[in-house]
Amino acid sequence: MSRPTGHVLTLGETMVLLHPSDSRPLRTTGQLDISVAGADSNFAIAMTRLGWPAIWLSAVSEDPLGDLVVEMVGGAGVDVSRVRRDPDHRTGVFFKVRQDGQSRVLYYRRGSAASRLSPEDLDAEYLGKAKFLHLTGITPALSNSCKETVFAAAEIARTAGVPVVLDPNYRSKLWSGDEFRRVVRDLAARSDILLPGIDEAELLTDEADPEIAARQLQRLGPDMVVLKLGAEGALAVTHDELTRVPAHRLERVIDPVGAGDAFAAGLALGLAEALPLIEAATFASAAASFAVEGLGMSRLADRARVWKRMRG
Repeated sequence: MSRPTGHVLTLGETMVLLHPSDSRPLRTTGQLDISVAGADSNFAIAMTRLGWPAIWLSAVSEDPLGDLVVEMVGGAGVDVSRVRRDPDHRTGVFFKVRQDGQSRVLYYRRGSAASRLSPEDLDAEYLGKAKFLHLTGITPALSNSCKETVFAAAEIARTAGVPVVLDPNYRSKLWSGDEFRRVVRDLAARSDILLPGIDEAELLTDEADPEIAARQLQRLGPDMVVLKLGAEGALAVTHDELTRVPAHRLERVIDPVGAGDAFAAGLALGLAEALPLIEAATFASAAASFAVEGLGMSRLADRARVWKRMRG
């Protein structure tokens, strides 16, 4: 792979995450661990871990929780100079808990600083210098101003010739399936690379067959649709190419959260460095495989380890 030239830019909300230090329910645990989490900052951290500069645009409160988010994301090597500090609105918080043998999340994010993002937070000249713009379907679900910001960013990028990478990231707690379908299909028409999971693709197209769904999504406008199929790997479709990439077989899966963000970073890096589609998708699959082997984004691998697993 060649060395990076330029940066990738992503925008959206990152929250403070609280979860029991042990496997006990929240009501009986004696201690909570604290960290931060967000799809966009996960992507940015994965990019920097793979050796490519990444910038995260967001807003957090002007208090210790905002400090924590900025310090942890920035400490992972991400450029946080475009994070606005808001003295009037809080940083979002969520809990991850175990209930009936399953993980659940409890959000406390309504009215957060990041939900107040607006098109005025965008710098067209700065955005126009990016190698890629990374967006998710989470951000437009936060508020009308966030939706306007995401669409404005996509239009600025397209005008400047900056490719837009869109990961739908459906969150049923944030909006209905019908609204998700309407907004994300509209946003996909302004994107160059679309990265849905198989369930998201079916929600967007009413089609269960992966190849048919991918082709339908491509007709919305993206040059490339890469369908994430979990343990079955991925399916990449362009106007003249169809590529199937198997998943890396692992002895254990600890936590799949963040795997899609690592996949998006691996694919963006591979395409930015002009790898053939099959190699870029295979590199992305290898990057994602590291993300499921532990807890937290610290488990993400650097470029050399991902490259070694890919070759293996």
